[in-house]
Amino acid sequence: MKTNNKTKYNFWNRGVLLGVFLAGVALISSCEKGLLDTVPKTQVLTNNMWLTENLTDQGVNGVYHALRLGQNLYVYDSYVSMQGRDNSALMNGTATTSYGLFSSTWQNLYEGVHRANTAIYGITEVSPVAAEKKARLVAEVKFLRAYYYYRLNQLYRGVPIYIEPIEWDKVDKPRNTEQEVWDLIITDLTDCINETQLPDRYPKGNANFGRATKSAAYALRGKTYMYIGEWAKAIADFEEVKKLGHSLFENYATLFKGDNEQSPEIIFSIQNMPLAGFGSDYQFRFGSRSAFGSNWNTYLIGPDMIDRYQKKDGTPFNWNDYMPGYNQMDPKKREVFFLRNNLTESEIQGMTTKGLDMSLYLPNGNEERVKAAYADRDPRLASTVILPYSTFIGANGAADQVFTSRWPYRQEFGGVFDLRTDIVPRFYYYPRKFVYEGANPGIPNREAGAYDYIVMRYADILLLWAEALNELKRPSEAVLKVNEVRARAGVAQILLSIGENELRNEIREERRRELLGEGVIYFDELRWKTLKETSFKAGSGIKEVWGTINSPYAWGGDQLYIWPIPQVERERNTNLTQNPGWDD
Repeated sequence: MKTNNKTKYNFWNRGVLLGVFLAGVALISSCEKGLLDTVPKTQVLTNNMWLTENLTDQGVNGVYHALRLGQNLYVYDSYVSMQGRDNSALMNGTATTSYGLFSSTWQNLYEGVHRANTAIYGITEVSPVAAEKKARLVAEVKFLRAYYYYRLNQLYRGVPIYIEPIEWDKVDKPRNTEQEVWDLIITDLTDCINETQLPDRYPKGNANFGRATKSAAYALRGKTYMYIGEWAKAIADFEEVKKLGHSLFENYATLFKGDNEQSPEIIFSIQNMPLAGFGSDYQFRFGSRSAFGSNWNTYLIGPDMIDRYQKKDGTPFNWNDYMPGYNQMDPKKREVFFLRNNLTESEIQGMTTKGLDMSLYLPNGNEERVKAAYADRDPRLASTVILPYSTFIGANGAADQVFTSRWPYRQEFGGVFDLRTDIVPRFYYYPRKFVYEGANPGIPNREAGAYDYIVMRYADILLLWAEALNELKRPSEAVLKVNEVRARAGVAQILLSIGENELRNEIREERRRELLGEGVIYFDELRWKTLKETSFKAGSGIKEVWGTINSPYAWGGDQLYIWPIPQVERERNTNLTQNPGWDD
């Protein structure tokens, strides 16, 4: 199915299976327990872990494996550019400090921190490996620690800093300031960059692809500088990422397939392989019942996001251009435009009973009319989403089968198969990006896919580079960076004459379109303080294709821009103060 599975296996096989177990023993870890239960209870276990080179390799791989704890980044997209099939407490206004997402995220990220701290101690104080290898491994682990703290600070904005192995009864530090945490991250990443034993980057096919590199450290440090408004420093780091050989892959649609996930565009990714416990669950969460594995459709894509995709000529998309009066209609009435051709009499009667104006229905041209609304759009749309009346190659038993997304659903009609979902009575936009095609995609099950979880790629960096340039009032330079991304996508260029304020909005829109489904945009919306206006504008909610709201969203308050310190952690460590606006 893909060329680099063996390479990946070689990387992880060098101790990760045993290493994860031993790291778990050393750290007394459990993702279901609190922070107090995820740290070593004795120094003896910490020392014993690193007594040989093999154990050292296994221990470091255990720090990498912590990336897999709750780090399915696409989950965050369900709060912004995607929508969950079911409403969540973050979106319906009921989230409290006891919400499980807040505590599990905290615990999983601190698990990574404590594994990293134990590894740094073990490598430097116990391990017998050669000095050059020690230097490289410490740099890798510092990168990982910086990453875990970066995520913590993005969400909680000021958390306790631990940089040494600790015992179970010593997790009692108060919170450090947000700036102090950013400073620690920058220090760790600067150490990585200055370490001569850390490679610049690994090329495709290298057995070490997926490990930390200088280019990843520059990218993450640049992203950190974006948070503190150090625009010039961010630009300098992004320039280094380019110098170290990263570039855009030529084809957006195939970038996310297994054969290209080690292209020069990928800066850092969480490695997956088709093995139970070590694979991705994209198929399970993004895939439909028509895809291999009979999946859940956990994540959908809302029509508001679909409408953000421009036409190929760079002009805004407008439904009224294709269906006059569409924008002014009650969303429920718009369903008539999405009906399949040649409805049966009983189907027509059913639509009439629902209150649709069937005089707007074209029995022999309804499908063609709605398809025209997608035909001249930004090509990334069709690459990312299964659009109405588009096809998808899925599975019919052990055979490939072409399915078409049609409404109303018929399982099979005249040899034509409709896309089958877990929510047949409703009509949604479904993800195409990261979903495996065909009946035999080369994975053992729906939760063991080989597609990597992309953490950072060059298009993300280019658009952040553009943002930093624009904030330094250099819009003409910023436009060039945005246009690199748009040229690869096949969309018209932004004019050099665009103003600073307009360009700021265009950069943000470009990020939303380019990075959909990759777990990036939610953090952007928090950083920009735009979450309320984008995800919670009037009429927001879980919507069908034509805009009917099946479950409304409710803004819980401006405190949502910073997550609360989980209640369970404050009970365990009474020195932790709460973020403003969150009542226990």
